[in-house]
Amino acid sequence: MCTDRPFWHVRGEVLDPNRGTLIMGVVNATPDSFSDGGRFMDEDKAVDLGLRLSDQGAHLIDVGGESTRPGAADVDETEELCRVVGVVGRLSAAGVLVSIDTSKPRVAAEAIAAGAVVVNDVAALEAEGMAGLCAEAGVGVVLMHRRGNPRTMQVDPTYTDVVGEVGAYLRARIGSVVGAGVPRGAIAIDPGIGFGKTTVHNLALLNGLPALAAEGVPLLVGTSRKAFLGALTGKPIQDRDAVTAVSAAICALGGASIVRVHDVALARDALALADAMVREMGEGDDDRTATA
Repeated sequence: MCTDRPFWHVRGEVLDPNRGTLIMGVVNATPDSFSDGGRFMDEDKAVDLGLRLSDQGAHLIDVGGESTRPGAADVDETEELCRVVGVVGRLSAAGVLVSIDTSKPRVAAEAIAAGAVVVNDVAALEAEGMAGLCAEAGVGVVLMHRRGNPRTMQVDPTYTDVVGEVGAYLRARIGSVVGAGVPRGAIAIDPGIGFGKTTVHNLALLNGLPALAAEGVPLLVGTSRKAFLGALTGKPIQDRDAVTAVSAAICALGGASIVRVHDVALARDALALADAMVREMGEGDDDRTATA
């Protein structure tokens, strides 16, 4: 268990996962997201969802306008902007901390101008100018590992050592992004569960979370409603929130600082137990040190 998780600095805010695992709620303003495609395309509905998730205990709301599910098609930049900027602006104006889920620098820039405090990038800020933009704006960033792109990533993904290879990629991206001016304290990493990974790879990564958490930056994990949970339980997408909550607790016990979920209320309850266990472990360590 990880009992000392690093702070996350996001555009003037300092988020402390040691007070409780941080919850990132999901708002998909897309017609084709795997879990809720089309339900929140209307801006009012997307904003209402974000406010509701915040009220339920989400520390951040992650707004996305382009599906990254396996097989998803690319979305035009202008269309993505139309889907997300108004949502980001209205949530930010309501006092919600907002993350923009994008790999496009222009979308990131306009979302930041609208109030986003985090750029959550499945391409780990590899696009030209993206790291410099984030450095200048002072936002938090999430660097995710994926193999290939949404159209190809689930076509026979192979690894010799998935935990080691994912860790090496994320370590290299941290170095590159820091070199572009992003403070290390603003960086979180995401192993990319389901992004170019089989069920076996995903399970190995969950078992390997302590090694990834040892990189010394906040670790974000997103298992919510994903296909491997369906493969393990036989549940359809709409019935995977309970097992998602279990997986969120497992992630917290493995050292994750942030979990990204669709059902915030269920995850919050599961994390109440996991976080209590983490705190007890830390207090036990202190007691043993004091006794010694």
